[in-house]
Amino acid sequence: MSTNENDRHGAKAATMTLPEGYGRRAAGEDPAKREQILDGARRVFLRDGFDGASMNEITREAGVSKGTIYVYFDSKEDLFAALIDRQRSRVVETVRNALHNHDAIEDALYSFGTKLTMHLVSEQTIRSMRTVLGVIDRMPKLADRFFSTTAANGVSVLTEYLDKQVAEGRLAIDDTDLAARQFIEMSMAGLFKRCLFGNLPEPKSVEEIAPIVKSAVRVFLAGYRPEL
Repeated sequence: MSTNENDRHGAKAATMTLPEGYGRRAAGEDPAKREQILDGARRVFLRDGFDGASMNEITREAGVSKGTIYVYFDSKEDLFAALIDRQRSRVVETVRNALHNHDAIEDALYSFGTKLTMHLVSEQTIRSMRTVLGVIDRMPKLADRFFSTTAANGVSVLTEYLDKQVAEGRLAIDDTDLAARQFIEMSMAGLFKRCLFGNLPEPKSVEEIAPIVKSAVRVFLAGYRPEL
């Protein structure tokens, strides 16, 4: 190739433009950056509460600029709701695996009930619920997001499992949604409300939860096993 041809080739390459967004993610689409912001926000919300938390403090804790935060989240409320959704997704995956990793219904229900109750009475969940209850009158949409029944949650996961057991003739249940709620309530009987209102301030251990869940499984199956 001649010198002139090399020069023309180099000039052409220099003037070529890459597709928009090539080599970088579009604004607001970097999952690692989103997680970084959520992790920082979580620490601030747990420490300062919802009203005490500020976007400036979240910015410092997350190690990003305020402009970056607003690329990913519209407001403090949006950030808090996103934290709720993230935690719900993680719990759903955990309890779904707990159900489907066991063949025996007794074992599946016990594993599910134990893991879900551990989550519901955990310090993080209790503090989040108190935060929501504190702003429910002026931020009803935030409360709706927290208690959403449209997103996958413990009730929907257990209902799906019970539907399958009913279809296979292993359980006899007319209303699986109601039955799922009954089992969850029984699995945390005597714990959840007391934790929520500060009567049981210490986090509960598996050893403390196990007898309650075992009793829930026994009562539940006594009522919903098909008659022989």
